[in-house]
Formats: sequence, C-alpha cells, structure tokens
Amino acid sequence: MSATEDVGYDPTPDTGGPAQPLIKVQNLKKYFPVRGGPLGRVQAQVQAVDGVSFDVAKGETLGIVGESGCGKSTTAKLLIGLTERDQGDIIFDGLALGEKLSLKDLRRGVQMVFQDSYATLNPRMTIEASVAFGARVQGLDKPEDRARKLMDRVGLDPARFAHRYPHELSGGQRQRVNIARALAMSPRLVVLDEAVSALDKSVEAQVLNLLNDLRAEFGLTYIFISHDLNVVRYISDRILVMYLGEVVEVAPVASIWAEQAHPYTRSLFSAMPSMDPDNRTKEPPLSGDPPNPINPPSGCRFHTRCRFKADVCKTKTPKLAGLSVNAKHMVACHLHDADSGHPKAGQGVPS
Repeated sequence: MSATEDVGYDPTPDTGGPAQPLIKVQNLKKYFPVRGGPLGRVQAQVQAVDGVSFDVAKGETLGIVGESGCGKSTTAKLLIGLTERDQGDIIFDGLALGEKLSLKDLRRGVQMVFQDSYATLNPRMTIEASVAFGARVQGLDKPEDRARKLMDRVGLDPARFAHRYPHELSGGQRQRVNIARALAMSPRLVVLDEAVSALDKSVEAQVLNLLNDLRAEFGLTYIFISHDLNVVRYISDRILVMYLGEVVEVAPVASIWAEQAHPYTRSLFSAMPSMDPDNRTKEPPLSGDPPNPINPPSGCRFHTRCRFKADVCKTKTPKLAGLSVNAKHMVACHLHDADSGHPKAGQGVPS
C-alpha cells in the first residue's frame, strides 16, 4: 500500500495531463477601496494586485518574493478565494474559476498554510477536530481517521496530541498541525504564506525538509511566499519577484541566482547578509520606501527608486518578456528591451 493510500489521500483527478499548468493566473487585479468623509464614501483605491500573470507547472514549487506591501499575500488569498478578485482569470488544471470550476471545488484542490500558526487555529477545537474539520465539510470519508494518520505523518503522535488544544503546542507543532489540516483536504496545490518565518532556525529546517518530503510523497505543487531568499532558494524551482502589485521578474532559481536582470531584484539580493566579514555593506542597496499604492507612479513603478531610470521609464510601462539569452528568464525592464527607447536599451542592468 502506498503512502497516499495509507492516509486516505485522494486528490481530484488530473484532467489536463502533465504538460498543462496546474494553476494559471491571467491579469489578476485587486483594488481595495479607501473610504472617508462623514458618509464613508470611496475616496481612493489601493492597487494591491495590478495585472499579475503567471503559471505553476504540476509538481513545481514557485517562490514569490518582494517587500512588504508588494501584494504577495493578497495574491495568495485571491488564489484560494479568501479575497474576491476584481478582474482576471484563475484557471486550475484547465478549468476557469466561476465557469467550469466552483469556489468549493477550487478549495478542494488548493489549500493554504498561513504565517500565524496560532491565529489560524480555533482555540476551542482539539487538534484532531481542527485537522478533520475541512475534510468533514467537503464530505470526505472518515475525517477523524484521516486526521490522525496525517498528524502522525507530519510528526505529531496522535496518542499525545489529538486531544490537545492549540495553546498547549509550540509554534513548530502548531505549524505542523496547519500543514496536516491543509493535507486533509487532499489538495493538489498548497500555498504557503510565510509558513516558516516565525519559527526558530532549527525548527524551520525541519519543517522545510518535511515540506519537501510531502511534495514528493503526495505529488504536491507549492506556491511558497517568503522574505528569506535563502529559504526560497532551497525549496523553490522558480522565483517570482513582485513590486508594488506587479510582477517584475520570474526565472528558474539557478538563473536568477546567477544574474538578477531587474534592478529591484538586484537590490533585494544585495540586501542579503553575508557570512564574509570582509564583504561589508557600505551603503543601502535601495533607499526610500515604496510609493503609495493608492497613486503609484506612471510608467515603470520602480523608476522613483531606480538609479538607471530614463525619461521613458516615467511614461512607458515595461512588458514582461524573456531575455534574449534565456527565454525562461523573464523581466519587465526597459534596459532589456532593445526597442524601448532607453539610452542603454538592450544592454541589461549595468554592473
């Protein structure tokens, strides 16, 4: 008997074959209204996610990075239907949400592990009840039996932990509960939003290894959101970089680690601490705060903080396109577009 059969893991069937992306996002947008005045009328809109497009292959892990407020978590919530999208398409294994795919069916195939392991668990429910709850709502067979087997699989002995409450567990143990709870729905895609950022480094390493093992064992696909580039490098196959609600670069891990094609991505990598005492940061790699998402800059949204900006950057929005030397390495920057009109167009980011 396989490991998936042993825990009663029964994901929805693969309808499109291995070549079809498991999830595809096209021009996804989400604006949040800002209300004010005595009548609470809408005064402005926060452009949290503005035209995001990407896809994730079956069995792949896509890492998403960017500064706080760039739209990473909002994108994650849009993918699982916690936040209603304003525009764009979410296509899961060839089925479009709202057309051939219902929100209930989407949540059957896509689950999420949140950053705050305590806030996401009901303090009045035992661990076994929390893990089994989603499976029971979806009408899956033997939810309690499934919950106990998955608890054991993530390293929590059911005999010891099944009847405990969240406050009786450590942060690492609670996050294992959240992973088991997500797997109880037999998803094919798991979205992990800063799932290890609140853990000690030793516990973080254990949870990352567990996630890798579960991915191989259950044939999972991950979207992994984090601020820690080293963690993203360890677990991801590709990295997607967001800035102010837009995608500015996406590439395989090895490619983006060898060369960051966008100035913003380069600044993120330059901010990583070094273990070499002689390699000291003499000046900040990036100065200033991101612009106000209520009224973002025209053209390239990064031009207000970019030292390579030109007049075209202030007026023309760059398109996400593959590099001439590597089509899988995509970037939205006029420096890489020979027809953009930038004085150094087609030369890439200067060293």
